[in-house]
Amino acid sequence: MHKVARFIIYFATIIILTVIASCSSTRHVPKGQYMLDEVSIRIEGDREISSSDLENYLKQSPNHEVLGFWKLQLGTYNLSGSDTTKWYNRWVRRMGQPPVIYSQSLTEASAKQLRLALVNRGYLEATVETDTVMIPQEKKIKVSYLVTTGEPRRISSISYEIPDTAIANIIISDTILSTIKPGDRFDRDNLDSERAIITQRLRDRGYYAFNKEYITFYADTSEYDKNVDLTMTVRPPRRLNNEKILADTLTGHSRYYINKIFFVTAQPETSPLDTVYYKDVAIIYGPDHYLKPSALQQKCYLAPGQLYRAADVDRTYESLARLGILKSINIELVPVAELDGKKWLDAYILLSRNKKQSITFDVEGTNSEGDLGFGLGATYQHRNLAKGSQLLTARLRMNYESLSGSFNGLINDRYTEYAGEIGITFPKFEFPFASQRVRERLNVSTEFALSFNYQERPEYTRIIAGAAWKYKWVNRSNTRRHNFDLLDINYVYLPESTHDFLDQIAPDNPLLRYSYEDHFIMSIGYRYYNTNKRIPSSLLRTYKLQPTVYTIRASVETAGNTLYAISSLSGAKRHDGIYQVFGIGYSQYVKGEVDYAITRNINPRHSLAFHVGGGIGVPYGNSSVLPFEKRFYAGGANGVRGWGVRTLGPGSYDSRNSVTDFINQCGDIRLDLSLEYRAKLFWVLEGGAFIDAGNIWTIHNYENQPGGMFHFNTFWKQIAVAYGLGLRFDFSYFLLRLDLGMKAHNPAAGQERWPIIHPDWHRDATFHFAVGYPF
Repeated sequence: MHKVARFIIYFATIIILTVIASCSSTRHVPKGQYMLDEVSIRIEGDREISSSDLENYLKQSPNHEVLGFWKLQLGTYNLSGSDTTKWYNRWVRRMGQPPVIYSQSLTEASAKQLRLALVNRGYLEATVETDTVMIPQEKKIKVSYLVTTGEPRRISSISYEIPDTAIANIIISDTILSTIKPGDRFDRDNLDSERAIITQRLRDRGYYAFNKEYITFYADTSEYDKNVDLTMTVRPPRRLNNEKILADTLTGHSRYYINKIFFVTAQPETSPLDTVYYKDVAIIYGPDHYLKPSALQQKCYLAPGQLYRAADVDRTYESLARLGILKSINIELVPVAELDGKKWLDAYILLSRNKKQSITFDVEGTNSEGDLGFGLGATYQHRNLAKGSQLLTARLRMNYESLSGSFNGLINDRYTEYAGEIGITFPKFEFPFASQRVRERLNVSTEFALSFNYQERPEYTRIIAGAAWKYKWVNRSNTRRHNFDLLDINYVYLPESTHDFLDQIAPDNPLLRYSYEDHFIMSIGYRYYNTNKRIPSSLLRTYKLQPTVYTIRASVETAGNTLYAISSLSGAKRHDGIYQVFGIGYSQYVKGEVDYAITRNINPRHSLAFHVGGGIGVPYGNSSVLPFEKRFYAGGANGVRGWGVRTLGPGSYDSRNSVTDFINQCGDIRLDLSLEYRAKLFWVLEGGAFIDAGNIWTIHNYENQPGGMFHFNTFWKQIAVAYGLGLRFDFSYFLLRLDLGMKAHNPAAGQERWPIIHPDWHRDATFHFAVGYPF
């Protein structure tokens, strides 16, 4: 592993030196022209405006710089020759970026855009001056923009001119929710946001035909006064006659009501068509009635006679999106003739079907501390088991590993594992005795699952069986998720073992003994996920970069409380100090975790990401130690990257053998901190530089984990620190990551405390290969 990392560093060093030493940055600049070498924006005036805020308005920018000084893509392009008929030159040019040739017209356009951006933010007297510095001998030019903001205009008062009294009452009564207030800067972007918010509010109250173009802001300004008197007007609707606009009418905006609802499950050209009426909806089927009428009606939040609400349309989208049999969903609302003085809409919900069944296979190779092996897997899915879009998933897997050595005198042999899982997901809330109304209105999916895992080694045979009953909520944009595990059962059983196996491997190690003894876990848990990350749509021509993206993950889990209460109330006898169920001891604990990550996108090519996370698990009642599979571990590709997975901690515990000590390198408390700089290089390559910190601790003083217990006055001394560099391959659909981490501070007793001062490659370097970002 260290040899691979060393090769990568040497190779990268050679490339850097070659590009810097042998390439002229202007070798492909035409005669008589100049390469745009540098652009700067200097701001005088209001400190609320920064140069980074204005960079996106520039029409021409210099070549991208890696780490702020190295034009790697330009250097790569300059490695090519002038003969574009050769494949090598074409390939290198595609990998790189041609020199940016200075354009006076684009510079002038940039100055206009900068001033317009400032005017839109309320700086009506802003000025922009440009200055260029030519370097003829180097064929380069530098451009600077001097931006003078002046004083911003601020809103002094807000008045309303709304002829439609119904709309006026809604807008004025909700001014507490307004995003613009007196004293705010006169920012046109904020005004536009206010128009969108008001429009959404009105569309949720029946105003289907209303759009933000009906709302206009008039600003009363003075040359000598920096205050702005703002007036909001809402125009009445326009009527069309023979596709010509006659004039603004004096009538108000109309509310719309839902008339009829049609589900169209087949293409119009499909023959024959069959219409089925169920409750208050009509379903138009083709030859395949692939969804029950009840399954569709339950997912519809629109109802005949109901006032139109945009939120009901969104909820219908969200609810139908959970039906795996559906490939696409489109809701069209068509105005129809007035009836009883009201305006009506017919709703057409157009659906297209996904594949009912699928099967996938996967093969992987494994190398666990030199033990070579392979795995085979198959997954079968049926997305419409009972014509209600129930999702049936069945997985089978087999792993084989040849054991390269013996442990405490045990013979060489193989490790074999067979695993199976079957689950069914209902796209609605399922619970005994729940009313039909509750089942229809809760936007929840329900999952039932069974799992079985058979493991065979020379020393023992172990069976792990599980069962789960879970609920899941997901919003339409997939930015917020709730998972509630009502019941999660795990049963570990060892039907066979070698003579005195546990006494051989773990005479005084409760952690290791627990992992190989029969035990039972019955838990309940909740997980929460929230992010503001927007997913780019393929329908959008442009995607606006989000300045800040955050993600929050939190979970809580508890086990054994119900069983403990039953045991206590029934007067059950203890065996070796613990209660048992079916003759097996059960675990009792509570565990919680929180993770927060935020990424600041400096520009489309540079970003800075930060992550902080922590967790704690506490055994109590029927348990003196957390189950091994529920404990925390440190290190690895997503932890403190100067250490391999399960080779750090707990506390100052010193591991001498990563093979035999891994069972001890787990804890009850977790702390993770990471800061990472990310930069796009060229092609699909990205670079990264990171600093990680963290560790794990135990809450009790376990004999087999000396130095692992958490103490408030010393834990900060036991925080491990690592630094390193990474290379990533971003293929849009997935990202491959290569990270090289180096130890900076090692809290392990008996080890070099500050390896950053005297680094040793073999001792301090760890190479990681992973899929996706670490956070």
